[in-house]
Amino acid sequence: MNYLTLVLCLIGLSVFSQTIITDRPDQTESSTTIEKGSLQIETGILLGFTEDDFISDRQVLAPTTLFRYGITKGMELRVLSQFESLKDQNTSQKISGISDLEIGTKIQLYRRENINTEIAFLSHIILPTGSKYLTNDKFGTINKLSISHELNDTMNIGYNGGYDYFGEGKGNLTYSVALGISITDTFGLYMEPYGNLIEFDVLEASFDAGITYLLKDNVQLDFSFGTGINHTMNYLSLGFSINIAKVNMD
Repeated sequence: MNYLTLVLCLIGLSVFSQTIITDRPDQTESSTTIEKGSLQIETGILLGFTEDDFISDRQVLAPTTLFRYGITKGMELRVLSQFESLKDQNTSQKISGISDLEIGTKIQLYRRENINTEIAFLSHIILPTGSKYLTNDKFGTINKLSISHELNDTMNIGYNGGYDYFGEGKGNLTYSVALGISITDTFGLYMEPYGNLIEFDVLEASFDAGITYLLKDNVQLDFSFGTGINHTMNYLSLGFSINIAKVNMD
């Protein structure tokens, strides 16, 4: 695939009039929180393939769903759940079930009128609630600092730095940088390098790109694909997101 033919993205800053700003399909979490009282559902399917010296796995996430609810201005509640299927290509052994549940929040730390920079902090707790062989059997946490800049009326850039811990070892440092542009009032493209410094020692670098389509001002479709740079990994993903404004959760 020629990734350089897919340039730039809608990554989390509103570059045209719309009420939905999503955290998918890229790896970079937006620095924008959803409106107080609104519910946003971001769901999709992913087909992935990974390989190393010991395993050759095919992964299917169908679906993976993020629920976001605006608690207050600048703060949201987040719940991530996904059904996962793993198949060992060498042995044909297959495992299916629910992955560990993630519950967390995003807090917007900085946003000012007429200043094209936003900053937010995101944190999730990983609960060992998944199916047998898919659960990590330990509590973990995912944390990211998200910063974004609107470069002009159509172009923006966002980047994350984070730390993930899965209950043992040192954990992983994470990074992502997403560059994007709105092509029309409905189409956006993105490209993004991202990766992990596993156990503070081994760098696993990847790249993805994709497209978003605004079906309505509160409904978005997306398509994305990714590949490993220094490791064998490929994936394709399709997604659907909807914002339901002013949901009464009392």
